[in-house]
Amino acid sequence: MQTSHTTASTTVTGSLARRALAASWKPVLFAVLLWLSAAAGEIPIPGTPVPITLQTFVVMLAGLMLTWRQAGSALALYIAAGAIGLPVFAGGASTMALVGPSAGFIFGFLPGVVAIALLRGKADTSSAARVALTFGRYLFAAIIGGVAVVYAFGFLVQSALTGAPIAAVALASMGFVAGDAVKAVVAALAAAGLTKLSR
Repeated sequence: MQTSHTTASTTVTGSLARRALAASWKPVLFAVLLWLSAAAGEIPIPGTPVPITLQTFVVMLAGLMLTWRQAGSALALYIAAGAIGLPVFAGGASTMALVGPSAGFIFGFLPGVVAIALLRGKADTSSAARVALTFGRYLFAAIIGGVAVVYAFGFLVQSALTGAPIAAVALASMGFVAGDAVKAVVAALAAAGLTKLSR
């Protein structure tokens, strides 16, 4: 009787461990991809202290390809890594980036990725028309979460830290907005295509 109970307990524990591992590797992968996208280089934009990186693209992909919990975990892990001093942010920055001009964008990634994951809906690749509708939903989700939400946080924090009016911060960031709109299209196409391949 005791042996049977111990075996059942071990089986349940092993099953929980496998499920935890299966659920956690994707957030870790996307947290690493965020770091790599920041480490890959940055493009400065005149008039703003925030550089262009591929981070928003990875945030959009995470939101389009993971559950909202996994996507949120990936971003929380990434932000926590920088908070404890790892050089994971643009330019090899770490903790100080969380109190600098980029802080709002970094913190905005978390609600942004959750919004993307919640807005994207279910993928349907049963026909060309359904793939197009899936792409449209993905694009809408990427623009709302990856651009509107992230920029709302970014503009507010940058304006508060620099003392510049929000309108001036927004105007200086138009180069980012245009670039992130293009990233949203590419991310939506990639995610819709990968969803179709995985079926």
